[in-house]
Amino acid sequence: MGTESVPISGQNTAWELAARQHGVIARWQLVELGLTARAIRHRLSVGRLHRIHCRVYAVGRPQLTRRGQWMAAVLACGPGAVLSHGSAAALWGIGRELARTEISVPRARNPRCRHVRTHRRESFDSVEHPRWRIPLTSPAQTLVDLALRLPATRLEAAVNAADKLDLIDPEALRGEIELRRHERGVAALRRLLDRDTFVATDSELERRFLPIARRAGLPKPRTGERIAGHRVDFHWPVLGLVVETDGLRYHRTPAQQARDRRRDQVLTASGLTVLRFTFAQVSSQPEAVEETLRSVSQRLSRRVA
Repeated sequence: MGTESVPISGQNTAWELAARQHGVIARWQLVELGLTARAIRHRLSVGRLHRIHCRVYAVGRPQLTRRGQWMAAVLACGPGAVLSHGSAAALWGIGRELARTEISVPRARNPRCRHVRTHRRESFDSVEHPRWRIPLTSPAQTLVDLALRLPATRLEAAVNAADKLDLIDPEALRGEIELRRHERGVAALRRLLDRDTFVATDSELERRFLPIARRAGLPKPRTGERIAGHRVDFHWPVLGLVVETDGLRYHRTPAQQARDRRRDQVLTASGLTVLRFTFAQVSSQPEAVEETLRSVSQRLSRRVA
């Protein structure tokens, strides 16, 4: 079939497919749509197609969004390839990726693409992103993969982000990792999700506070509860203790400080003991915070005994 003998319907379909794939298309897809090798060469020569990877092209213009770059890498790595590791975390919104796009492929395949890091694996759990339609590792698989490279604090942040985005909650994640008990990374996740210590939190400040509370002898608190019409950071119902942690961004204006004082007064009037710690205290004076928590919790324990 000559360059100009490609059916118009096939050409339109190629454009539509590329639009769904963030501006990219693979050579095998063009062939399936009826384009010959000569037709593809012609479109490359006149600037309708732009080579991104071997046998993968940008359609119309060479500039791609980050999602277009991810999709191009998936297509370039062939059947069974999916976005994974840091790149999957970035697309899910639960972490940052490395400099190169990361792709997981079946172990039998060994694609070589510039600027792409491939992981050859016996098996991995993958899905299509519900919004962006890019194949990638599932949230649980992505977290298992991240556990191999992230320190505990950043891994905890990723687990909390996945929970907050309704991708997977800690209880469901526990079930998923039991199905993958022999995979590398599962042990680190299991330690993190220990039922006696793991608490979902909304901020880095709160994640810094929890180890201090544990060292002070406090049990696992409830987080994000509403009490007397106010959402509180940490609540120990048995002790009647509430702790608020004030970040720099949300608690520095006079209006916010006034609202905080009013909330503390309402909670105190409800019979609760309210402690409030600043970012500077939690970050730079953890021993003082720990001692305050220990003293107050011991006093409250004697009261309820």
